[in-house]
Amino acid sequence: MIVSMRRAVISGLLASTALILPAAAQAQDAESSSDLPSDRDEIVVTAQKRDENIQSVPISIQAIGTRRLDQLNISNFTEYTQLLPSVAFQTSQPGVTTVYMRGVASGGDGNHSGSLPSVGSYLDEQPVTTIGGTLDVHIYDVARIESLAGPQGTLYGASSQAGTIRIITNKPETEAFEGRVDAEFNSVAHGGQGGKIEGMINTPFSDRAALRVVGFYQRDAGYIDNVPGTRSFLPTPGGITVDNDEFVEKDYNDTETWGGRAALKVDLDETWTVTPTVLYQEMRSHGTYGFDPQVGDLEVQHFYPEYRRERFIQGALTIEGKIGNWDVTYAGAYLDRITRSSSDYTDYSEAYDNLYASVGGLAGYFYYQDNAGNTIDPRQVVVASDHFKKTSQELRVASPSEDPFRIVAGLFYQRQSNLIHQDYQIPNLGAEVSVNGSPGTLWLTQQHRVDKDYAMFGEASFDLSPKLSFTAGARAYIYDNSLIGFFGFGRNPGVDPADGRPYTASPFNAAGSSRTGVAGCFLADGRTLRDAYLDGSPTNTLLPATVAGGPCTNLATYASGRLLPKKTGGQGVTYRFNLTWKPSDGLLFYAVASSGFRPGGINRRGDVAPYSTDTLSNYELGWKTTLADGRLRFNGAIYQQSWKDFQFSFLGENSFTIIQNGPDARIRGVEMDVNASLGGLNLTVAGSYTDAKTREDLCATQICIGDGSDVLAPEGTRLPITPRFKISSTARYSVPIGSGRGYVQGLIAHQSSASSDIRVAKAAALGRLESYTTGNLAIGFELSRMSFELFAQNIWDERGQISRFQQCGACDQRQYVVPITPRVIGIRAGTKF
Repeated sequence: MIVSMRRAVISGLLASTALILPAAAQAQDAESSSDLPSDRDEIVVTAQKRDENIQSVPISIQAIGTRRLDQLNISNFTEYTQLLPSVAFQTSQPGVTTVYMRGVASGGDGNHSGSLPSVGSYLDEQPVTTIGGTLDVHIYDVARIESLAGPQGTLYGASSQAGTIRIITNKPETEAFEGRVDAEFNSVAHGGQGGKIEGMINTPFSDRAALRVVGFYQRDAGYIDNVPGTRSFLPTPGGITVDNDEFVEKDYNDTETWGGRAALKVDLDETWTVTPTVLYQEMRSHGTYGFDPQVGDLEVQHFYPEYRRERFIQGALTIEGKIGNWDVTYAGAYLDRITRSSSDYTDYSEAYDNLYASVGGLAGYFYYQDNAGNTIDPRQVVVASDHFKKTSQELRVASPSEDPFRIVAGLFYQRQSNLIHQDYQIPNLGAEVSVNGSPGTLWLTQQHRVDKDYAMFGEASFDLSPKLSFTAGARAYIYDNSLIGFFGFGRNPGVDPADGRPYTASPFNAAGSSRTGVAGCFLADGRTLRDAYLDGSPTNTLLPATVAGGPCTNLATYASGRLLPKKTGGQGVTYRFNLTWKPSDGLLFYAVASSGFRPGGINRRGDVAPYSTDTLSNYELGWKTTLADGRLRFNGAIYQQSWKDFQFSFLGENSFTIIQNGPDARIRGVEMDVNASLGGLNLTVAGSYTDAKTREDLCATQICIGDGSDVLAPEGTRLPITPRFKISSTARYSVPIGSGRGYVQGLIAHQSSASSDIRVAKAAALGRLESYTTGNLAIGFELSRMSFELFAQNIWDERGQISRFQQCGACDQRQYVVPITPRVIGIRAGTKF
C-alpha cells in the first residue's frame, strides 16, 4: 500500500507538471494581479566576500532564499540539507550532528575531542563551526542559506576542507516598521503533537538606525517508545536481573527549542555601518532518537534517564565601510555553547559482561562491589557536559568589484576550547573501585582542549578579456592543538594482572588496566605513579589536577616541575585557481583547481600518538546557464578530488575514541540543479552522483603489517555515509483567487543506500543505511498580509535512515537506527504587519 501510494503521488506530480506546463507558459503571472510577494527569489550571495548574483559566481554554490525557506517551512538543519545534494550527515539526536560534503567522510567523527569538522559553518560573517558537532541554528527570518561545495580553504580556512554552509540572516531595515508572526500545530504518526510559534519585528529609530528582533519556540513531538524489558548479568546462579519499569514511556524523544536573536544596524555616515548582533538558543530533548530493530519499530529498552540540554549564545560585531574606494570589513564574534546530557549505557555493561563470561562477567573481572563487598547491579549511565568557547576575528579589504583587476585579502584568527566532562557512573559502586574522590564513578574524563588557527589570505582576479577572467588565491595558515587533563579508572581492590602482586603493594586501576587512570598520573618528580611503583618507591606526591574536577593529571607534558598541555601543530598553504569564460549573457563556464585542509590534533588517550593534518585537492569543471529571461536556470559541475591521509576516527580499546590517519581516497562526482519559473508554476530539481573510494588498504594501524591480517577496509572500499545518488524536486503552482493567491506544493526527495562505516566488518555488523524516498505536500492560500496552509510531511511514513550506531565498540549485539521523522500532518498560519 505504501509503495502504491508513493507511486501514485509521484505519478500525480509528474502528470500535473505535464498538464500545467503548456498553460503556464502562456498564463499571466499569478503575482502580477496583487501586491503579494514573488514566488521566486533573486538571490545575491556573498560566497566570495562580495555581493554577487548567484549565476555570476564561478564556483559550485546552491542557495535557498527567503521565499523558498518560508514556502518549505524549513526551521532546522535536517530540513534544509534535504535540498542540498552535495551534503550528507550523521546524527544521533538533535544538536549532535556531523556534516559531510561531496563524499569526504570517513565516519565516526563528531566526538567532543575528535577531529575538527571537514565542513565549515557560518552565521553571517562569523564562523560557528564547533568541535563537537554542527550548531543547529533555528531557521526563521533568514535571507538565504548558501552551500559552497568543494574546498573553500582560501577564503574560509581550516574547517572548510570539503565545503562551507552559510546562514545569512535578514538585516535591520531603516525604511519602515514591519513585523510578522507565524504559528503551526502538527501531529506525528506513532507519536504526539507538536508545533511552533515564531515572530519578527523590525523597528527603525531614524534614517540611520534600526533594530530587528526575532523570537521562536518549537516543540517536536516524540515518536519512539521506551518499552518494558529486562537484562541479566553474570555470574549464574546468583546473578542480577534488572528491569526498566521505572522508565517505560511512550513518545520518549520529544524536543523543545526556544530562543531569539537581535541585530542593531547603525549607519555612522554614508560609507560606514556598524552591526552588533546577539543570538540565544536553548534546546531540551528527552529520550533517544535511535530505535532498536531487535525490540521493534520505533522502540527501545533503556534503563536510565536520558536527556540532552544545550544552550548557546553568540555575540557578534560587523563593521563595514570604505577607505577610498576599497571596501573594509571587520567581523568578530564570541560563542559560548554548553551541553549537558545523561545517556543509558546498559548496552556496554551487557556486552562486557558477556566478554568476561569466563571469569564470572563484570562482577568477577571489574570487582563491581559496594562498600560492604556485595556484588552490585553493573548497569552504567553516562553523565556528561561540554563547554565550548569560540572567539574569531577577521579583517579584510576588497578592491572595487567593477575593476578589471580585483583583490580580496585579509587576516584571520580564532581560538576555540572545550572543557570535557564524562562521568561513567554505577550507582552504589564502592569507593575503593571508584575514581579517587568521586564515589560511584567507574571512569572519568576531565580534560581541556584548545584549538588555535592563524591565517592570512588573498584572492586576485584579472579580466583577460571581456569574456575571460582568471582568479588565483592562497591562504597561509598556522594551527596548534592542545589537550590536558585526566582520563581513566580508579583503584583496583583485587590484584594487578600485570604482575600478580596484591593491591596493598600496587596502585593499579580497576578493570585490570594499568594504562589509564590514577596509575598514569604525574608525581612531583615527573614520574608517573605506575613508574614509581615499578621502581619500588611509590611514595612521591601526586601533582594536583590541572583541570578542576579530576583527581590528578595523566594527560600532560612534564617540564621543570610543571604540567603543560600536550601539543601538536603545523603550518601550510592552500590554494585556488579559477578560469571563468562568459561567451554570452546567461552563459558561464569555469574550471577550478583548489585545496583544503583539516588540522591535526592530540588523541585524548595519552598513549596514542597525535594525528596529522589531512588535505583535499579538488579539480572541477562547471557551468551556469540562465535562459528565457531568467525563468530557467541550469547549473552543474563535474569534479574529482584527492583526499590525502584522511583522518579516521573509531572506538578502540575500552570503547575509547581514537583518531589516526588513514590512506588516500579518490572522489568523483557530478552535481546539477535546475530551476524553472513558468507562469504560476515553479519547479526545482537538484541532484548529485558521488563515487568515493579508498586508494589503498585501511589498516588497524597507520602502517599495514603486510600479511593482510590487520586490513580493516581493502583498497577500493567505498567511503561511508554519503549515498551514491541523491536527488530532490519541488513543484509549486500558484493561481490568483480574488485579491489573494492559492497554491499547491509538493516535494520529493530520494537518496540511495550507503555504508554505515568504512570498516568492512563493522559496516556488516551495523548494517547499511538503506535507500529511501520521501515526499511532502501542502495546499494553502495567502493574502498580502496573511497566509494559511495545510501540510503533510513524509506522506507515506517512510522509515528513512539518517544513521546507524552502537553504544560501544564491543556492542555488536545491538544496533540503533536513527530514522527521519514519521509522517507529520499539520496546519500553519501567519500574518504580517
